[in-house]
Amino acid sequence: MPWRWEDPVTRLPGVGPERAALLGRMGLRILGDLLLHRPRRYEDRRQKRAIGELRVQEAAVVRGRVVAKGVKQFRRRSRSVFELILEDGSGRLHARWWNQPFLDDQFEVGMDVVVYGKVVELKPRTMDHPETEILEDGMDEVRIHVDRIVPVYPLTEGIGQRWLRSKIWGVVDALAASVAEPRDWVSVEGFCTRAEAMRWLHFPDEAGQEERARRRLAFDEFVELQNEIQSRRRRLYAHAPGWVCRGDNRLIRPLLKRLGFPLTEAQTRVLREIRGDMASGRPMRRLLQGDVGCGKTVVAAMTALMVIESGHEVALMAPTEVLAHQHWLRLKEWFGPLGVRVDLVTGAAKRRDEAGAGAGPGLVVGTHALIASGFASENLGLVIIDEQHKFGVEQREALVRKGHYPHLLVMTATPIPRTMALTLYGDLDLSVIDQSPAGRGRVRTFIRGSEAMPKVWEFVRQRLGAGRQAYVVCARVDGDEAGEVRAVTREWAVLREALRPHEVGLLHGRMPAEAKEQVVSAFRAGTLGVLLATLVIEVGVDVPNATVMVIENAERFGLAQLHQLRGRIGRGGHEGYCILVTRKSTEESARRMRVVAECSDGFEIAEADLLMRGAGDLVGAAQSGRPPLRFGDLLQDRGLLELARDRVREWGSEGPGSVK
Repeated sequence: MPWRWEDPVTRLPGVGPERAALLGRMGLRILGDLLLHRPRRYEDRRQKRAIGELRVQEAAVVRGRVVAKGVKQFRRRSRSVFELILEDGSGRLHARWWNQPFLDDQFEVGMDVVVYGKVVELKPRTMDHPETEILEDGMDEVRIHVDRIVPVYPLTEGIGQRWLRSKIWGVVDALAASVAEPRDWVSVEGFCTRAEAMRWLHFPDEAGQEERARRRLAFDEFVELQNEIQSRRRRLYAHAPGWVCRGDNRLIRPLLKRLGFPLTEAQTRVLREIRGDMASGRPMRRLLQGDVGCGKTVVAAMTALMVIESGHEVALMAPTEVLAHQHWLRLKEWFGPLGVRVDLVTGAAKRRDEAGAGAGPGLVVGTHALIASGFASENLGLVIIDEQHKFGVEQREALVRKGHYPHLLVMTATPIPRTMALTLYGDLDLSVIDQSPAGRGRVRTFIRGSEAMPKVWEFVRQRLGAGRQAYVVCARVDGDEAGEVRAVTREWAVLREALRPHEVGLLHGRMPAEAKEQVVSAFRAGTLGVLLATLVIEVGVDVPNATVMVIENAERFGLAQLHQLRGRIGRGGHEGYCILVTRKSTEESARRMRVVAECSDGFEIAEADLLMRGAGDLVGAAQSGRPPLRFGDLLQDRGLLELARDRVREWGSEGPGSVK
């Protein structure tokens, strides 16, 4: 019976339960897994040399005839060496293998042998543990381990490189040619066939074929990923008519007048995209990206009013009580004069805006309590989720299910590299606000060591004396035993003493909700000159008078977090100063600090973050619920990913077919 893709590895000669278990450690359980086992590198073993030309530490392939062999046993019999002597007319080569006496049975005097390795000494010319191939009649064209470009695989203990390479050779020979071709990608996209990809991935005939194979298999992976993502969207549209919410501007016009500033061209463009979605009769699914301070909240407010003008309710979910409370206060201020009700639902509070309450539809602002509470509305026309990266896909869908296929607007101020947006949010259309409103102050960023803290606090006092306010951010609520990580509970007393007579407020996630609100309100009102906080202020605190941000132990924060924190300042017309304090710097952390100090564009920082961290932390089993990519590289294959997305959209429900 011929081998099949789904056959267990025990179909292979010499693979019993023990070997199968070892292969299983590497995820190799069926024959198809062996075909997709990607080499970690390749060795070009085609560089043939005469034995007399060999040089020390030069890797080379030589061919010779066995003129002598034997095992030498050392006196204590705990060690041995098997030696094979080859001759090719230009000289002799001694090939040695330590503690492998069984090799004596595999070679005979008079055999022709090809070996690959590095010469370790010249008198006599000697190679230790070279790769070998015994040449028999008809063997010249089927060499596996030498005289070709050879794959080098990731292994596990108990599995040898030569053994695994031989097994994969057999599987490629038996299965590669029969692998199905899902579509005619060869003529349409210019790729190699899937059969060629399977063979070239493991045993390329010439340089470059292995990369062509990887790109083809990466495209297959991206197609499968995009089909999975787009299928969710197709299933939604198949049976989900959306509310038509184009609005009539009766609420938007007066709000625009009250704002006192014009919308940017980018905000206007995004609002046109959103209005087009919500007038289409299909549920909108849109991701709104924009750097910190670009005006996403205004766009969200206008979008909400379009839906309210059309007679439907709106829900806005934020990740923290601080941010939810800020949205509630701001939207009450904007919507109250229009007669639009704005409610607040958090774990600690459920409030109704009685002053601005009207009989018509309104807006509910909340945290994840919107999901856990009894909140529901058959008339829910729009769900807005702020700082989407703080929520999971399931939480997003749970809130959407509270209504009857409402429109969805997902917002994030943490810029997402284009490749990540195509994977993590591939089922959403993308809008980008790439302009900042006029009148924002410039923010300058500085890196300082712990020895500079007296000068840092002196500078903060100067800015406070000039009427400005400041943030100080620590990585932890409580300190560590070594005292290396600054913590807000310990720093509070130190800071109050260092910055007298200016008042210092304390804010962290363990405080009761009411206490948090009191501190933030006092800082907004200017009663507090300094706010000492943890990452709880990463989003949700907007005080235009705050112009200084001191971040302790900055090396412990991610690039996106540092950029978000820096975005808390410079929101008014005054120049801002962000000071990154590093107390235990490494070469890597110093490089990350320089990126933040030298770049103010959040999208550039996000791309740098992706390059430094790699894509593994950002997409994979944990994020997408599917196995990590074997061949696709989100850092270098953006073009392939976009091509896969476009093709899957063209195919629609027809799908790409099987990729196995």
